[in-house]
Amino acid sequence: MLIKVLLASIFMVGSASAQSVLSDRPITLVQGFGAGGNSDTIARIIAPGLSRELGQQVIVDAKTGAGGNIASAAVAKSAPDGSTLILMTGGHAVSAALYKQLSFNPLEDFDWVSLVTQFPFAVSVSEESKFKTLADVIKAAKAIPDSISYTSVGVGSTQHLSGELFASMAGVKMMHVPYKGGAGPLQDVLGGRVDVMFDSITVTKTQMEAGKLRALGVTSLRPYKLLPGVPPVADTIPGYEVTSWTGLAAPKGTSPEVLKRLHAAVIKVLSDPEVIAKLENTGGLVTPSSSSVQMKQYVADQIAKWKRVVAMANIPKQ
Repeated sequence: MLIKVLLASIFMVGSASAQSVLSDRPITLVQGFGAGGNSDTIARIIAPGLSRELGQQVIVDAKTGAGGNIASAAVAKSAPDGSTLILMTGGHAVSAALYKQLSFNPLEDFDWVSLVTQFPFAVSVSEESKFKTLADVIKAAKAIPDSISYTSVGVGSTQHLSGELFASMAGVKMMHVPYKGGAGPLQDVLGGRVDVMFDSITVTKTQMEAGKLRALGVTSLRPYKLLPGVPPVADTIPGYEVTSWTGLAAPKGTSPEVLKRLHAAVIKVLSDPEVIAKLENTGGLVTPSSSSVQMKQYVADQIAKWKRVVAMANIPKQ
């Protein structure tokens, strides 16, 4: 009888401890881009499930600018008590490669939780555009350097480097038009104020389906199942490939208990068929990490990859 009482007491203490590893404040899920963009959309898809699994309200907070670096800097300086998380994007690894100096260490100032999605970009133009193929874009850019403009969601974003890599490998010069994210790039491409758009399927899919946006290529090396009928850019520029990702991280110093609980919650959310369907509708494939260690290694590999791209394409450091 005494043993049963002791076991019950241990179980109750353990359960209370598990419930107390997170701060009792609402959890802020920071993302670094404008409303309606890929990062914002994905954050809002997973936030309700995280709220349910963690038993605490999860509030999405946009800290826009500098290709996501304002958000990353803010979270790096936040208290490591589980009350602040960030939805990282592939632009985080690009910034680590492109910027001479950041106010944070892009790998070591965070504790990594899990990847959420991986995806390529679409290269698109307005349906009214004279460009019907990527070869048309390249021909025009060769004829008059810097006459063809392209969008990104900020200097140092993956979209920015996608365009720079495209121009470098095609042997042309194009004019970069950066935005703070959100729907700005789409609106200006549809309005004919910018020629070409490098962006996620989240941002472009609806207008593609409405016939207002024409996809000229997908940045995966091979045809992408979520963008049927669109040829890879590599068919025109051999070897061209850009894939991006989203994932969750916390400030450095977050306790192992909190990280374990966060990881378990993410895995549970990403196994929900309704969440999977919503995330795939953004154009991404759900790819949770098996552990925090695995995600950290993935981000380290991505940083190394983009450093090679920056060097190969002779892209000036910011």
